[in-house]
Amino acid sequence: MFRRAVLSAVSLVALAAAASAHADAPAAPADGAEDTQVSKVVITAAPYPVSLDTVTSSVNIITRDHLDLAPPAGLGDMLNGQPGLRSTAYGPGASRPIIRGLAGPRVMILENGVGQVDASSLSPDHAVASDPGEASRIEVLRGPSTLAYGGSGIGGVVNIIDDRVPSSPAENGFEGRIAGSLSSVDDGRSINGSAKFGRGPLVFAIDADHRESSDYKVPTTPVSSRLAMRDGLTLDPDKTVKNTDVEVDAYGAGVSYVHDRGFFGFAVKKTDMTYGVPYLQILAPIDPDAEGPVSIHLQQTRYDLRGEQDVDLGPFAKIRLSAGHAKYEHAEVSVEDGEVGTRFLSDGNEGRVELVQKERDGWQGAVGFQALERHFQAIGDEAFVPSTDIKEYGIFTLQRLDKGDWGLDAGLRFDSRELKTDLTKRSFDNVSGSLGLFYKPADKQFAALTLSRNGRAPTEFELFADGPHPGTGGYEVGDATLKSEKVTSLEATYRYTGERLRLEGHLWGARYNGFIEEKPTGAVEDGLPVFQYFQTDAKFHGAEAEASYTAWSDGDKALKLEGVYDWVRGSTDLGIPARVPSWALTSRVVWSAPRVQAQAEVRRVASQNRVSTFELPTDGYTQVNAMVTFKPIADSPLRLFVDGRNLTNETIREHTSFLKDFAPAPGRSVRAGFAWRF
Repeated sequence: MFRRAVLSAVSLVALAAAASAHADAPAAPADGAEDTQVSKVVITAAPYPVSLDTVTSSVNIITRDHLDLAPPAGLGDMLNGQPGLRSTAYGPGASRPIIRGLAGPRVMILENGVGQVDASSLSPDHAVASDPGEASRIEVLRGPSTLAYGGSGIGGVVNIIDDRVPSSPAENGFEGRIAGSLSSVDDGRSINGSAKFGRGPLVFAIDADHRESSDYKVPTTPVSSRLAMRDGLTLDPDKTVKNTDVEVDAYGAGVSYVHDRGFFGFAVKKTDMTYGVPYLQILAPIDPDAEGPVSIHLQQTRYDLRGEQDVDLGPFAKIRLSAGHAKYEHAEVSVEDGEVGTRFLSDGNEGRVELVQKERDGWQGAVGFQALERHFQAIGDEAFVPSTDIKEYGIFTLQRLDKGDWGLDAGLRFDSRELKTDLTKRSFDNVSGSLGLFYKPADKQFAALTLSRNGRAPTEFELFADGPHPGTGGYEVGDATLKSEKVTSLEATYRYTGERLRLEGHLWGARYNGFIEEKPTGAVEDGLPVFQYFQTDAKFHGAEAEASYTAWSDGDKALKLEGVYDWVRGSTDLGIPARVPSWALTSRVVWSAPRVQAQAEVRRVASQNRVSTFELPTDGYTQVNAMVTFKPIADSPLRLFVDGRNLTNETIREHTSFLKDFAPAPGRSVRAGFAWRF
């Protein structure tokens, strides 16, 4: 069924493209047009254009300009500090986003609108198979706007968008970028770039991303005093978090047929990543027979089809297609002898087709179909989940009515998910829906209230796990009788967008029926505490706020004050959930001029003493960062920068991390680099 659906969609887009083959390619954008207007449109929220100022829930857009200067890191670490976002912080190799206190399978990581087909959502030591260095932009959705992508986005959606399948012609026939940097705390090196070229309707794209780093330094002994006192440990005094080296190589190429009514193209990408997993650094091992340090070697080959075509099919004006096939493998390798322990394999296809309606008197809409088939297999001593075949199908519609001063946003989706092993099969059907009302009480103001109901089917880990899992430090036991997780959420949004002041705030609450979580049973198996998956009821609520104020400006010079705050609180009928972050406040001063930009940032993260039964409290911290960017030639696309991170050399332990008590974040670091557009 999946293959038939995708082939039908491909045929439809290709036929529509052929019908328009006589059209000339559109002219390249004029100088200075850039992506200023594009960046204001949220691509992920809906198939039709919705501006960032009028989206009814919480969205953040990270553009390529920001990515060029951001520290090279895993996806979670790169997004850490955005409102409502934290990182799993499982070392520099494996970091995944946490959104509003939720992680793992409740946060969907997409690539151009379809899934990664990797194993990153199943365990915190599994890296995301896409690196931020590849992206042209990244969009983060929280709340009801995730409905278009299914119940697995019950916490949020992160969409990594690239231009590997070109959707527009290259400016003047050739354009590109390159960025690189060196860092002190980990002897890090990174370089990434992309280029797009071609004349006429055929447009080609290539890109490459490389980063590597060694074990990083920290201000104190890696093992926390709390853990040492509790377990009577004798600490290794070395102020280095060992086995945290990383090497990432990703490269790809694509080609598109681009014309004035759309595009259709194909791309291939190869990812090769090796990273160490931090371990407990003590002078005398607790268990001499315990597994030694492990590194993970991840490989993925991915093929993508993308297309978009203007059509005239009754009520529909456009058809969009995104489909991908990926073959993924990662092996857990002993650092001491090179022996391969456990291998995780994931091979699958995912695609979505969207029919976008013609806009009529402020009414926009779309209907779509999404399908997934994936085979997951674990091989080796720690293969605690059986081989599983997963199939998913979803159909959805999104509708928006904008009458100027007020409007409505609505969505409805049906999902069917099947998980099959050699011994059992489970099927789940879920209906999700949302309804939002927005109102513009005055010029430059926007307010919205959105109610949604979502359902998430359990994963293969939650259903079928039965065995030791050193990545989480426990013996995990699933429950094959688990039901779908249901959540009802309410979110209030307010924005003010003035000439000098911009404010945005969100208040939200979510009530879960059948919340799936791990809890210790008190038993010990294979020397590890037993964690059982249970279902219970849960409540989460929180707040997010952003502010930007231009304190002074004179022509093309300006001084801005910025702030970001977020807070989340969670509880379940079984107690306090694990690894819920404390509140955080970031304050920033930004100076901008034609050739120089500078910013100083102070981030305060509170201590977390509200902990689950098997957690230790976590101290708060204050992190100081600063960056200066300089254009050596006026009006040049070349930028040089110096970036100082954690300048006060603060000990930083993220409460959201499984490794917080023996792998703190890096200490003081200075990074220098460049970014060039051509």
